[in-house]
Amino acid sequence: MPLGPVFTPHSPEAQAMSALFGAFLVLATVIFLIVAGLVTYGIVRYRARAGAGEPRQTFGSRGLEITWTAIPLLIVTVLFVFTVRTMASIDAPLTPDQPADIVITGHQWWWEARYRNGADTANEIHIPVGRRVLARIESVDVIHDFWVPQLARKMDAVPGRPAYVWLEADTAGTYSGTCSEFCGMQHAWMRFEVIAEPEADFSAWLAREAIPPQPPSGDAAEGARIFQQQKCGDCHAVSPADTRVLPGPPLTHIASRRLLGGEIPNTAENLTHWILTPQSIKPGNKMMDPRLSAVDVGPLSAYMESLR
Repeated sequence: MPLGPVFTPHSPEAQAMSALFGAFLVLATVIFLIVAGLVTYGIVRYRARAGAGEPRQTFGSRGLEITWTAIPLLIVTVLFVFTVRTMASIDAPLTPDQPADIVITGHQWWWEARYRNGADTANEIHIPVGRRVLARIESVDVIHDFWVPQLARKMDAVPGRPAYVWLEADTAGTYSGTCSEFCGMQHAWMRFEVIAEPEADFSAWLAREAIPPQPPSGDAAEGARIFQQQKCGDCHAVSPADTRVLPGPPLTHIASRRLLGGEIPNTAENLTHWILTPQSIKPGNKMMDPRLSAVDVGPLSAYMESLR
């Protein structure tokens, strides 16, 4: 059985946390064994025996009391020092001089990632392998908690109070993340992916994401008209140039992303199902079932498929 994400770190920050956790676990095990051993010894050595009188009473031992006070104090002090050292090595600065590489914003119930060049995605964060990037964590509604166990520490996303965290991966791959602060009905599905890729691939992806979509044609053009007619643009942006704060996730290049933070393959069938009955897929989300006619569904789906 593979180990959990906490035991398979893939960044210097996660490795430092995992090492600290491992040291705590070993120390706790040693203490447990010592205490269990002493208790067992006491039960066996001082058990009641037939014909034995009352045991001799001992009313305190200054040396013993100093010992059992000093040892826990020493243990806690050592743990405190190692914890502070680990925090200092993994924490991003509270008010960094450099601008954030990514601004990650928590919404009910999805994550938005906006890059410095204007690229904007939902539930999908790309980073280069082997290079540390600075992420600014924000929220627009309630308190969320950004957590990628294999890459970074937990970081609260508090409305009006931005925080910072380092994101780094030593191996290319896809790393699962989640919101670890209960934030409403769909908290359990507030998942996302961090995709670490070689620098060249990351740079190509970043440049591609910042390019506005091409004018649609055919059924996709009719779908774009329906999109405007249904006021979908009041909640969703389809171009990285649209920097409005909107309640719905950006649809820029949506056909190239997976749905629900990678939980649902982005096929034409699933995308159509999402357009028609979003509440059946993610109950409680802010997109009501649009009640589109059968005639409108095909072109609108074609338009979404054109956004690559």
